[in-house]
Amino acid sequence: MTKDWLRYDEMVEDALRGVVRRAFSEAKKSGLPGEHHFYITFRTDADGVMIPPTLKAQYPREITIVLQHQFWDLEVHEDLFSVTLSFGGRQERLRVPFAAVVSFADPSVKFALHFDAGENPQESESGATAGQPDSSEAPPALEKPEAKPALADQRPENGKQENEQQTKDAEKEAAKSGATVVALDSFRKKH
Repeated sequence: MTKDWLRYDEMVEDALRGVVRRAFSEAKKSGLPGEHHFYITFRTDADGVMIPPTLKAQYPREITIVLQHQFWDLEVHEDLFSVTLSFGGRQERLRVPFAAVVSFADPSVKFALHFDAGENPQESESGATAGQPDSSEAPPALEKPEAKPALADQRPENGKQENEQQTKDAEKEAAKSGATVVALDSFRKKH
């Protein structure tokens, strides 16, 4: 059997990660206009991921964060992004290589992408996922009904109740939108 030199699946995935990179770059430059907000799910156990130990202990495999109302010091590089979010009223810095991103969604425009990120399909079905006990289901755009976003405090000054309501409203909006996920499995070579 000959070696496959043209790995189109990898090329397509790399190009689509460029879409995520560019969305982050635009958000850094201009902020998030209108109703735009990002759901980002990433592997916490991937190489190069740097998150606080408390989050790592709570989400040893995967976490979903939301960039919406309040985020600070967003930095975007060729291979990674870093951002400061508030968790439990405390600001925490996250550093995430784009290669660790499992999914990206902007429910306001019904856009979502799903990536391989080194997942073993059997692991992803039975493995632990991020959760937030107070929240309802994650948006269907993430195609992981058992996954719930580990939301940073969106507006710490307004209290937990308003934050929970905003989360539920955003999730209902995403559920109504019927966002389409671009899955790369159809491009992957079956081994």
